[in-house]
Amino acid sequence: MTVIRAAVDGDTRTVSRLLAADPALAIAQASGGATRQNATEFYFDEIGHYLYAGDTALHLAAAAFQRPIAELLVRRGANCRARNRRGAEPLHYAADANHWQPVAQKNVVEYLIEAGADPNAFDNSGAAALHRAVRTRASAAVQALLSGGARVDLRNASGSTPLPSRKSGFSCRPAGT
Repeated sequence: MTVIRAAVDGDTRTVSRLLAADPALAIAQASGGATRQNATEFYFDEIGHYLYAGDTALHLAAAAFQRPIAELLVRRGANCRARNRRGAEPLHYAADANHWQPVAQKNVVEYLIEAGADPNAFDNSGAAALHRAVRTRASAAVQALLSGGARVDLRNASGSTPLPSRKSGFSCRPAGT
């Protein structure tokens, strides 16, 4: 079982055993991952998330909302600011609501910020974690990000802010679209 599979499964015992045998797994980045040609083989159905090149076990623990695994990985040297090929950090994954577990999601978001994640970091598409949380309507993650210093005035690549639109409610669309 790989450390990433164990992280997604929340298998603390296996992650701990694998890290004891090979401490470098805490910082190892996936050399391959989902592309248009092979996406299905890198998809974790139970969390509704893909593995991309450059992802770490912490990225997938964050996507799975596995705080105990995230804590273990960070204690063992995982970088909460690690970026994958798409520029996403673990906090970006924690902000996505690909499966419904608001309390667990909030706990992971809070932990990653406490561990040094930047709530205002952009991925390569120009989205910060708050943009992602608003887009997926993850209100618990939105609250945790705001409490952790996320700025509501940051504009993504298309010029949208995470602020609610007065006309359309909770939205990330720029005015006039």
